[in-house]
Amino acid sequence: MSSKLLQRSLYATAASLTAGSAFYYSVREGQSKSMLPSYEATFSVPITCDSCVNDINGALKKLPGIQETSFSIPSKLVTTKGTEPPSNIISAIQATGRAAILRGSGSANSAAVCILEIPPSKEVLNGPQPSPVRGVARLIEVGEKLTMLDMTLTGLPSGRYRASVRQSGDISDGAKSMGTVFTGLEGDKNGEIGELLVDKQGRGGLVGEIGWRVWEMVGRGVVVERVGGEKETEDEERIVVGVIARSAGVWENEKVVCGCSGKTVWEERAEMVGRGML
Repeated sequence: MSSKLLQRSLYATAASLTAGSAFYYSVREGQSKSMLPSYEATFSVPITCDSCVNDINGALKKLPGIQETSFSIPSKLVTTKGTEPPSNIISAIQATGRAAILRGSGSANSAAVCILEIPPSKEVLNGPQPSPVRGVARLIEVGEKLTMLDMTLTGLPSGRYRASVRQSGDISDGAKSMGTVFTGLEGDKNGEIGELLVDKQGRGGLVGEIGWRVWEMVGRGVVVERVGGEKETEDEERIVVGVIARSAGVWENEKVVCGCSGKTVWEERAEMVGRGML
């Protein structure tokens, strides 16, 4: 499946989007294919020996956007430089049979993350409820007014979806409380950030570039809503929402144990996998 990003003065496509990964390139009017500026990212990976390093390095070399890789066995860290989206790098590492956690990306104050979830219900429900998390969007500023968008969705009905940045991060009443599409502080941006397809397995992805600075979007909301089609059931999920929050830049996150929960990064990852975030 493919996605076309809706950007003024920018013509970009995300090609070969599959359930697990996406190959990214951009096409600008009057130009040939051009890659995004490179960025650095660090990943926690349980590497213990040279064999681990060789396996992972071989997998990463197959990705067209990887330019450099480095490994630290004592710190169990993998560092990459290039234009490949984080979701592709994580998928490649996991394909070797090893888990991977994104620890930081881009320079200081240039990265953000948005956890996408089903809007909260106004009804008070008794007993444990299924996790509302349906995906994650990562934003990495790689140049002047140029940010990489890496969005993945899971557990949604198949179909075409549209993503947009909204004025407010108030998700208390879903999209209704998040305001209109945000067009920037000066009204010169396009808040309709793109469309994506969700397959029959409930998975979809959108990878591309948007003409925003990350700080402009922090605290704003993201809405991903299904376009057209009839509901198959009354409770069918057709929309997910989230709040854009700052995330760590490369080398800014040295956390091994969470100060709030006391859980290790691997325990937290196991929870995120169970909630559909990875």
